[in-house]
Amino acid sequence: MAEPMKAAAEPRTRSVRVVVLALMITMLLAMLDNLIVGTAMPTIVGDLGGMEHLSWVVTAYTLATAASTPIWGKLGDLYGRKGVFLTSIVIFLIGSVLSGMAQDMGQLIGFRAVQGLGAGGLMVGVMAILGDLVPPRERGRYQGMMAGVMAVAMIGGPLAGGAITDHLGWRWSFYINLPLGAVALAMVTVVLHLPRKERSTAKIDYLGAALLTVGITAIVLVTTWGGSEYAWDSAVIMELIALGVASLVGFVLVETRAAEPIMPLHIFRSRNFTLMSVIGFMTGFVMFGAVLFLPLYQQTVQGASATNSGLLLLPMLLSMMVVSLVAGRITTNTGKYKIFPIVGSVLMVTGLFLLATMDTGTTRLTAGIHMAVLGAGMGFLMQITMLVAQNSVELKDMGVASSATTLFRTLGSSFGVAIMGALFTGRVQDEMAARGGGGVTERSAQLDASSLAKLPDAAREAYEYAVASGTHIAFLVGGSVAVVALVAALFVKEVPLRGTAKPQASSDDDGTAPGRSAALESQAV
Repeated sequence: MAEPMKAAAEPRTRSVRVVVLALMITMLLAMLDNLIVGTAMPTIVGDLGGMEHLSWVVTAYTLATAASTPIWGKLGDLYGRKGVFLTSIVIFLIGSVLSGMAQDMGQLIGFRAVQGLGAGGLMVGVMAILGDLVPPRERGRYQGMMAGVMAVAMIGGPLAGGAITDHLGWRWSFYINLPLGAVALAMVTVVLHLPRKERSTAKIDYLGAALLTVGITAIVLVTTWGGSEYAWDSAVIMELIALGVASLVGFVLVETRAAEPIMPLHIFRSRNFTLMSVIGFMTGFVMFGAVLFLPLYQQTVQGASATNSGLLLLPMLLSMMVVSLVAGRITTNTGKYKIFPIVGSVLMVTGLFLLATMDTGTTRLTAGIHMAVLGAGMGFLMQITMLVAQNSVELKDMGVASSATTLFRTLGSSFGVAIMGALFTGRVQDEMAARGGGGVTERSAQLDASSLAKLPDAAREAYEYAVASGTHIAFLVGGSVAVVALVAALFVKEVPLRGTAKPQASSDDDGTAPGRSAALESQAV
């Protein structure tokens, strides 16, 4: 009897692996885009003009992605994951084609928003489908693969963006999405088979979706504009904060009465889900701040080229990928996971405080070791937050759980870049003013290595010291904020991962979903 069962399991395992490959391609599609486009932006501005609207090319995409993320997750729960996922890929590809065809900056900004709408469904779809296909106990083995995709995107994105722009033109930085997207579409269409889902007759919570969209938009605009476009205490920022708070309060009130809420508040009754949301927010805060400031420090203080500064992030990205893979394997083999958020948070805090010690004399080897410590911490946290969050809800809420976790990480990255960026810029300006080099920062806030070499020795040394000082304060604050993730990790409850033994019914506050039977798990595989 064991042999036939084993033989039957092998084709299913191969099918799951093919689906996971398609999901990885889609995830790569979502992550590469901003990194490739960022490299091409100087050429785009040179061709289309509209330098004053440059930031909106990124902001429009980010806003649309963040605002649509919860809606995509809910639509997948209501109407079936596969169709909704394929729709998001198609919208993303349409936005890519239109962006590549843009004739002026206004068109490009509008088409980037379309692209962002599709992107909001890509990451959510990947995580929710993986949650449907693979029980939590087995899901750990795929964590390293997803972390690997992230590392490949962060390293390869800028390199690919530069090569594509130089040899094919900036429009191909958008068109390059088409072959990847076509492969993902074909593979998902052919090999993805999920349990048949009856079409829901519930009305979409349009009011809740609108209020959440306005609230998220206001938050992202505050973090994007605050301290750059407008002063933090300006009327525009204050009005946006008031609008965001009012919208989110209204959203909570609407969700308590909606028949089919866009983000059911009952998922936050699970202690583990709420804690994972907090940890995910802090991880996003730290990670994207690190990815922003480390290359700047390496180029300015350590004299690395733009290309080499990307490669110098390898210690952080490789340690993140390896640790995530090892943690996933251990989780699969033992079913235990509580230790990983704790160890990950400790390493993340330690790595940030180590990075805060860097100055103008820090060697690349020392910086690499510090980055590896931070990367290891994030490797323990990146995928385990999604795993535990999905394990804490019922199957019917898998989409909203995935989208909520993704949204909190996205919002964390917005806050991290804004807060750490404001502190960094303020410290650089203060140090340059104190050292008589204010003219340098007026000409350029981010001088590259070749430009620095042309400066007088005194000005160059002053600017290097100022950037090192700004990096110090940014990572010091990042480490202090990351302590919140450590505190949250200490309260995570070890709840058996589903997919092996039938889970016991439990109360809402213990971190697992009530009433989820082994039968439901089996039909998701």
